[in-house]
Amino acid sequence: MSLKEKLVSSFMAFEDTVDVHSSIHDIRTEAIKTFEAEGFPSKRLEDWKYTSLNSILKHDYSVFPKHENDIEFKDVKKYFIHEIDAYKIIFIDGKYASHLSQTTHDGLDVCLMSAALTKPKYKMVIDKYFNTIAAKNSLSSLNTAFSYEGAYINIPKNKVVEKPIQIIHFSTGNEAAVMLQPRNLIVVNENAHVQIIERHQSLTDNPVLTNSVTEIFTNKRAIVDYYKIQNDRQTASLIDNTFVNQKQESLAKVHTFSFGGKLIRNNLEFYQNGERIDSTMKGITIIGDKQHVDHNTLVHHIEPNCESHQDYKGIFDDSATGVFNGKVVVEKLAQKTNAFQANNNILISDKASINTKPQLEIFADDVKCSHGCTIGQLDESAMFYLRSRGIPEKEARALLMFAFSNNVMDSVKIPEVKNRITKIIAKKLGVNIGFDDL
Repeated sequence: MSLKEKLVSSFMAFEDTVDVHSSIHDIRTEAIKTFEAEGFPSKRLEDWKYTSLNSILKHDYSVFPKHENDIEFKDVKKYFIHEIDAYKIIFIDGKYASHLSQTTHDGLDVCLMSAALTKPKYKMVIDKYFNTIAAKNSLSSLNTAFSYEGAYINIPKNKVVEKPIQIIHFSTGNEAAVMLQPRNLIVVNENAHVQIIERHQSLTDNPVLTNSVTEIFTNKRAIVDYYKIQNDRQTASLIDNTFVNQKQESLAKVHTFSFGGKLIRNNLEFYQNGERIDSTMKGITIIGDKQHVDHNTLVHHIEPNCESHQDYKGIFDDSATGVFNGKVVVEKLAQKTNAFQANNNILISDKASINTKPQLEIFADDVKCSHGCTIGQLDESAMFYLRSRGIPEKEARALLMFAFSNNVMDSVKIPEVKNRITKIIAKKLGVNIGFDDL
């Protein structure tokens, strides 16, 4: 039985565990029909031309993982950012781990998707927001069909959340192979401000496939600062689907740091529904061996006087492969749009490769839009200069690569996150600055 057949047949069993009379029953049913009709994407699709899922679909994944674990804080301590005081929403094999979490009732509406999808008190928010901006493609629909657990965050009007929120999904590896499908819904109301850090982490080398969907709504003058840390084992694969809907004068930033995993596909889409909106999408990818990272982005400028900024850096070693497929769409009414897109890459090995395709679709005539990509190697003259000053070759290479990614790091607003990412980069580049495996 193929994974697709297993998932379709498992949907009936899943339906028996949830309330078929809930408001999202019809949404789930339509979603599984979409997945059944389309199946997993293949390289025949233009957006998947350079990414094949065949190698990760061959495992016999457990669709409903057992929740038998004795994970304690000491077992996962190193994956938390302890230097900062933060709220924590932790999941183990798809189930909420209350003993590792730390939430609050300090004017915040933070709970589990399982509660939000079933309890009447959340019905108004769910009906208004759930599955309204997630793409109706096969993978997002698959997640929607099995949507049950994840983080539900509703920041009330005028609330500035004083501490960041860490969302971490752990996989124990108690089963030979497991598939996880977390679903997050984040609503940031008018004039509110929140910072969120997200991570998916395997604790063993057993294969894990995560198909995640996150919907983010930034209402009028709201601010969202979102950080994705992807530094998993090389037996773990992640398909991350994130959709952001912005209203007037809002500011949303998503930073994606891709360092570890067998295959990572980041689908990141921004929709600007209002004037004077600012959208930022930045990322750093550093991979080696036979790892594969694919960034697929979209910014849809719908109304005038808005800005978007995309800046992705990639460093590829060994036989690693990268993909950047970035699209900016400017509608006819979106005059005075300022859109910037850049993708710069360094190939350290002759066997490493990158496929990059920046795209602009402009239907307005009074705009300022630019895009471009570069693919190259380290500057030999800069290397010679550093070596001539007595810096060893290994450290000189690391310094140049740090400088290469520095403008992305400069936009990280949480110092503790910047410090953690800097140390992970140092470790990836083979420079020891005294930090454990992260």
